[in-house]
Amino acid sequence: MKKQSTADPEPMQVSTPATTTAAPTTPTTPTTNLKEIQSLIETGAYTKEVRRISRAVRLTIVLRRQLTNGLISGFFSRVLPVNSEAYKRLSSYVSKDSGSDEMDIDAAPTTQPAAKHVLPEMEIYCYFLVLLFLIDQKNYNLAKVCASDCIARLKNLNKRTVDVLASRIYFYYSLVHELTNSLAEIRGNLLALHRMATLRHDELGQETLLNLLLRNYLHYNLYDQAEKLRSKAPRFEAHSNQQFCRYLFYLGKIRTIQLEYTDAKESLLQAARKAPSTARGFRIQCNKWAIIVRLLLGEIPERTVFMQKGMKAALTPYFELTNAVRVGDLELFRTVADKFASTFASDGTRNLIVRLRHNVIRTGLRNISIAYSRISLADVATKLRLDSDSPAADAESIVAKAIRDGAIDATIDHANGWMVSKETGDVYSTNEPQAAFNSRIVFCLNMHNEAVKALRFPPNSHKEKESAEKRRERQQQEQELAKHMAEEDDDEF
Repeated sequence: MKKQSTADPEPMQVSTPATTTAAPTTPTTPTTNLKEIQSLIETGAYTKEVRRISRAVRLTIVLRRQLTNGLISGFFSRVLPVNSEAYKRLSSYVSKDSGSDEMDIDAAPTTQPAAKHVLPEMEIYCYFLVLLFLIDQKNYNLAKVCASDCIARLKNLNKRTVDVLASRIYFYYSLVHELTNSLAEIRGNLLALHRMATLRHDELGQETLLNLLLRNYLHYNLYDQAEKLRSKAPRFEAHSNQQFCRYLFYLGKIRTIQLEYTDAKESLLQAARKAPSTARGFRIQCNKWAIIVRLLLGEIPERTVFMQKGMKAALTPYFELTNAVRVGDLELFRTVADKFASTFASDGTRNLIVRLRHNVIRTGLRNISIAYSRISLADVATKLRLDSDSPAADAESIVAKAIRDGAIDATIDHANGWMVSKETGDVYSTNEPQAAFNSRIVFCLNMHNEAVKALRFPPNSHKEKESAEKRRERQQQEQELAKHMAEEDDDEF
């Protein structure tokens, strides 16, 4: 046995250097990446494999920071016939910006491929490439024209292999108009595109366009219209994790405005949990809204929520706000609200913070009822720091409402002007521990079910056994895919 164990590693040590040295034969340059993208799109178009188009899009996200005028022009001359209408139209967008660069594509073919027509997938991809370049160059006006031309072209195409590219075009089409403060102009067009995607059974397009419409409505505080659209839009299983996270975030905002805090909390926490770690800005927004919703529910978020990596500075105003609510100090709450008024206004949570005033008073009243078995209503008003003409009368009405709502267990002695607290019972003699335990079990089961649904398996993996060479190639592709997906998630959010 020892001889076999010492002899086995020798051939493995000989074979592994051969694979490692043979792998990096072609350096990963923008030229080689574009050639690979061209091959993926052409193969995906002819074989009708959507996954190849998706891989080409992921490679483009990595390549976008290296795009230049010369690189894009050389790619057009490689994949599009020079005398075609698509080539002339797309080249005009590139040539208008920043002069003429040297050709970055090496050994570009001087003779065009003998193709009678341009592949629709390749044409839409070229639009996508130009749109990314113009946005990165901050040439938003020309990007709007390019996106509008591409949308007009997409209305005449109904192919499943184009749907992946179309969803990206929709996203950047809305982004460009948002950057130029003209979102209201495209709302009708987005509704028409959503109707067209529904008729064509383009589920990825429906998912993307629904989120874009919700964002459009919420940008102008049209929450009722957003809820009407969301409730009547067709629902199906999510195809993109990024789009599903956005949908949950927008749903949480709508539910918060509608005072449905329990559903809002669930949606916002789920969106923050499902979002990739690289999407820091999106997760910060989810946490900000989730903190406000939990405070409105009477909960106090844990300190770890505010100490997450990369979020401490952004969540500092909400940490001080939570501290004021936890203490029940109305004066401290006003100070924090005035100090970070601009931050709350930019986050869109200022109106929600106004609602928190009642929660601050209720928390302070609860602390008073626990600390004192009997206290005068005038002292309650002093401790709550009520600034009114008749603080004792206001304190009496506040205490009465809190007793009616079940926030405190006490009675009011109107003759003597006292608040008399009842003796606190054993919480474990009630059903509260069982309800809390049940909610945690339901949360864990739902998370397990979602994880099982998200599992993906290669087709026919149980029928055919792969060789060592195919296994190494698959592992290398998976590593590249994971890297590209991380870059894509960072760009998406």
